[in-house]
Amino acid sequence: MTAPVGVLGWVITPITRQELAARLDAGEPIVLVEALGPAFYADAHLPGAVNIPPALADALAPELLPDRDADVVVYCSGTCEMALETARRLDALGYSRLWHYAAGKEDWVEAGLPVERDG
Repeated sequence: MTAPVGVLGWVITPITRQELAARLDAGEPIVLVEALGPAFYADAHLPGAVNIPPALADALAPELLPDRDADVVVYCSGTCEMALETARRLDALGYSRLWHYAAGKEDWVEAGLPVERDG
């Protein structure tokens, strides 16, 4: 596991694709949060992920993430900062176990791992 990284006064733990896939395969209770907008989420998202863009985090998180002590992995495409923005909001709302999958959805898809599509 990689070490937590402090970002502007708060801490988020990086997670790699291999670590994330292993934890999911082992059935660990992880909540996946895609921080991209709804159209990108509908096009493809990691299995079981919920959609919480940064601007909607305050409104959506209490309903979609009721357990503030759950392991929450936030990701975006892999080439954006939206995941960190959503993670900052979640941290401010009291979520205590935040992980950042920096390589994101592009990395997941390039590795041939499954995604879900809406519509």
